Amino acid sequence: MKSSDQNEAQYLSKLKGERYRVLRQKGTEEPFSGTLLANRRDGNYHCAACGNSVFSSDTKFDSGCGWPSFYFPKNPQAILLKEDLSLGMHRVEVTCAKCGSHLGHVFNDAPDQPSGMRFCINSVALDFETKAKKKVRS
Repeated sequence: MKSSDQNEAQYLSKLKGERYRVLRQKGTEEPFSGTLLANRRDGNYHCAACGNSVFSSDTKFDSGCGWPSFYFPKNPQAILLKEDLSLGMHRVEVTCAKCGSHLGHVFNDAPDQPSGMRFCINSVALDFETKAKKKVRS
C-alpha cells in the first residue's frame, strides 16, 4: 500500500460518512443543515480532519448563504486557496494547509465585511472549541 493510500485509509477510519465525503472527496453539505451555521459562541474553528486552527469566531458573520461564513482566516498560512473549475463554474476552493482537506470556497462578494471576502465553509468540515474564560481576580 502506498503512503498516500495509507493516509487516506486513516482519514476514512477517522472521518465518518458526510465528513469524509466533504473533507476528502470535496463534497458540499446541504445549505442550512450544518450544526455550526448558527453558532454564536466565542472560540476557534478547526479542520475536522487534522485539528488545524483555521477560523475564529471574531471573523464569522451571517451571509445568508446557508454555510458558516468568515471574512478572514485565523491565520492566512492555515489555509490554501486553489482554482476550482468543477461543475462548470469558476470558483476558489479553500483547503486546510496542514492536511489538504476541502473546507469550502471563498468569494469576493462581501463588500460590507473588512476584507470584502466571504469564506463559505462547510460546517461538517469544522470542529469548534470555545475560548477559555479569563479568570478575573477580585
